[in-house]
Amino acid sequence: MRRLPNRSPAVLATLVALALTGCGSQTYAPGGEAQSRGPGGTVTAREFMRLTSVHQETGMTLLEGPVFGADGGLNVVDVTAPAGKPKVLRVDVRKKTVRTLFTDSRGAYTSAQFSPYDGRLYLTDISHGEIVSLAPDGGDRRTFFAGEVDGARMQPDDIAFDPEGRLYVSDALGMAEGEPRGRVVRVGRDGGDATVLAGGLAATNGISFDVDHRGLWISELTENRISYLPVEQRPGIAGRHTAVRVDAGIAQTDSIAVDADGNLYQALHGRAAMAVYSKYGERLATVEVPARTEGLESATNVAITPGGTKAYMTVSGPAGGYLYTFDALAKGIRQSNGG
Repeated sequence: MRRLPNRSPAVLATLVALALTGCGSQTYAPGGEAQSRGPGGTVTAREFMRLTSVHQETGMTLLEGPVFGADGGLNVVDVTAPAGKPKVLRVDVRKKTVRTLFTDSRGAYTSAQFSPYDGRLYLTDISHGEIVSLAPDGGDRRTFFAGEVDGARMQPDDIAFDPEGRLYVSDALGMAEGEPRGRVVRVGRDGGDATVLAGGLAATNGISFDVDHRGLWISELTENRISYLPVEQRPGIAGRHTAVRVDAGIAQTDSIAVDADGNLYQALHGRAAMAVYSKYGERLATVEVPARTEGLESATNVAITPGGTKAYMTVSGPAGGYLYTFDALAKGIRQSNGG
């Protein structure tokens, strides 16, 4: 994604469309079929519920950042929601209901995570280069971080927390220019001590710790690759390296989640699907919506139920914004967007 200037809704819609690619003109035929596994590790997800429609003001809807709260509610952001429309939604997955948790007049929020330090919900605002936090009920908005890091303002996309509550941010700097200037930035749990841990990345997007919090999995949108960045210094361990090259065709690598067995769930922007890999780079499965489904073009992220295997995948396109479900390969943990 690229930074979205604060402009009129019409201009913003154009910028969002260019920044996020995709968005065709097909219509949706409801899926809703039961999950099945086919040859080659294919997992067919099933429709759970529709959360949003395309916004007239922006011409899009794009769901992202699913994360479970302590109360079991699933929080989801709508990146392209216009001013005053729901920008963070709270889904009751038991009752299959959705309500507005938060909105404002300016932000374009691309991810959401709960801090283990203060229990607040943190959001990345890619259009203003800020990280903000909310109380779990959606109130008490605070600016957690804004400003430059090493002379450049961030374009924060996704975030991950370590057990002490420090934030690790995928900074998509350079995306608008098509230059590999993306970074991984660590921010102290009180909003200070911002440090660049890695640079020279190609549109940094997904970011998630591995199971033991020893390293970060990082996806680069415009290179279709997943890198591994050790954060725990150990003898014999080198720096960042390319871990997986994702064969995605016209689709691109979006957000990442990790299950209790260490498997990676790599979302695909430009295809309503996810690629699942082992920590050694073996392609284990492809999760996709039913073949007859139209109007859904991107699967951006997933949240696996903490301690369970039911997974909720955010899928969007001209048909609207949906949750699709499937059975994950292992149980959900914090790195599976378990809150």
